[in-house]
Amino acid sequence: MPDPGPGQVRVRALFGAVSRGTETLVFRGGVPESERERMRCPHQVGSFPGPVKYGYTSVGRVVAGAPSLLGTSVFCLHPHQTEYVVDESAVTVLPDGVPPERAVLAANLETALNALWDARPLAGDRITVVGAGVVGCLVAFLAAKIPGTDVELVDVRASRAPVAAALGATFAPPESARGERELVFHASGTDAGLRTALDCASRDATVLELSWYGDRAVMLPLGGAFHVERLTLRSSQVGTVSPNARRRFSHRERLALALRLAADPVLDALITEEGAFTDLPRTLARLADPAHDVLCHRIRY
Repeated sequence: MPDPGPGQVRVRALFGAVSRGTETLVFRGGVPESERERMRCPHQVGSFPGPVKYGYTSVGRVVAGAPSLLGTSVFCLHPHQTEYVVDESAVTVLPDGVPPERAVLAANLETALNALWDARPLAGDRITVVGAGVVGCLVAFLAAKIPGTDVELVDVRASRAPVAAALGATFAPPESARGERELVFHASGTDAGLRTALDCASRDATVLELSWYGDRAVMLPLGGAFHVERLTLRSSQVGTVSPNARRRFSHRERLALALRLAADPVLDALITEEGAFTDLPRTLARLADPAHDVLCHRIRY
């Protein structure tokens, strides 16, 4: 490792997390050729399809560099690595009340926050979130804080019901999901989930697509009520700040807000397993199996 230069810090990692949807897609080599440059993460080494040094959730302690940051706990969008040297501007100091163990949710909280900015839910809206992975759960968590909203979290896994309750939402399997919803978020990463999201939408409703499918095609039944009900299917993507929030928030300010939102201890329910950094080769292979039931896998250094 080089010594940090002027305006740089050296960070020793404490915790990280696997962003399961994107990282297992990268692990399987599913990044389409057209997106290989846009899908690069900060501080990535190598090029798709691989080998690449990839990942964007690292929480560590500054061990060298700027005196004002020395000894502080920070979040950095950096691949999984025990130590690294980055510019001071690449790290964000953890707010008081946010432990490093929970701060690993910040990157996914940014995605959920950006989704709400894109969708602009209203007080009193009936909101459904299809797909109770980490991003879907975080969307439900934020949406449930809006006064008067009725938030339902939909997933094929019944084990997500207690998590939904902890986040302030109700739970339903796809076959029991309620219809006539003003706003629907889709985050299951499956064709079936997106079909369920369309079925839940009321007339003139918006379905916001958060899943990223990589090089996999998606089949949708748009010959049904899609046109008659005048539904809107929109994409949301965290790489750019939502147009509805750009005047107020930069990328750095959005991350700072996400970290402040991570102060709520209820979010610990989303971290369902932990493993050592040295186990990651086996861990990623296991997480790439859709049958493996885990929310956030936290990495311990």
